[in-house]
Parts: sequence; structure tokens; C-alpha cells
Amino acid sequence: MKAFLGVLGTLLVLAAGYFGMYRGWRNRQSRQADLAPLPTAPETTTRGVEGVYVATTSAGDWMDRIAVHELGVRATADLAVSEAGLIFHRQGAADVFIPADHLTGVRTDRGIAGKVTAEKSGLVVVTWTHDGRELDTGFRPRRKADTAALTASISTLIGAS
Repeated sequence: MKAFLGVLGTLLVLAAGYFGMYRGWRNRQSRQADLAPLPTAPETTTRGVEGVYVATTSAGDWMDRIAVHELGVRATADLAVSEAGLIFHRQGAADVFIPADHLTGVRTDRGIAGKVTAEKSGLVVVTWTHDGRELDTGFRPRRKADTAALTASISTLIGAS
């Protein structure tokens, strides 16, 4: 009987924890509900650098994950850089398109929204504006060698727009 009560108690604590996380995420979504929908990605079959779309946060606050429009959903993705802007082709989530004229900066960093890397330049972080808000989007290339080339091509795109 003691074992049963112990298991039941553990399950109740886990359920309460998951309920708290769910409720926190829903509250975050309601606070961010005024953020306008994202621009539609142009039709393209071009694939880019493979990696992981980590998340989008408020610029300068790497823990303030954006929960609306699936921007806070981590997914395996590839990042294509074109004259139109950046397209994150995500698996299991909607693609994210950032028009070139919305881009304001790019840098490498160690972490964003719960993803921290061992190396100081493990993530490519793109700063952009949308609906009057400044946002940071993190992407971790699968191959470390892609980081410098990706950062350079986004910098060139920012300079051209």
C-alpha cells in the first residue's frame, strides 16, 4: 500500500508540474496575442544550411521566448538566405520568413531561450523587427564550419537592404 501511495504521490506531483508549465505557456501566448501574423514565405524549393531552429525571443532578453505564431517552437530546420530574406524551413512547424528589409543585425552567441552551447559562437542569432517589436531568432547550424559563412551571407544581405 505504501508503494502505491508513493507512486500515486509522484504522479500527482508530475501532473501538477506539467499543468503549471502548460498554464504558463498559455499565459505567455495571451500576453503576446497582439503580435501580428508573420509574412508569408515565398514559394521556393531552395534549401539552405541544415541545423536547429532554436527559438525567437524579445531582442536583448534571451529568456523571453515568443510563444505566438509557433515562434517559440524548437525544430530541426534548414536556413535559406535569399535576396527576399531568410526562410527557416522547419520540420513539424510552420516555416518562418524574415523579409530582408526587417533584418537589423546578425551575430554569433552562446545561448538563447534554453539552448546554451559549449562554444561561444555556437548559435547564429538574427535580430529583426516585426510589428514594431525587435526580436532575436536563434539557429544552430549542424556543422560548425557553416557558422561563419552563414553569418557573412546574412551580414551581406543586411548591408544590401
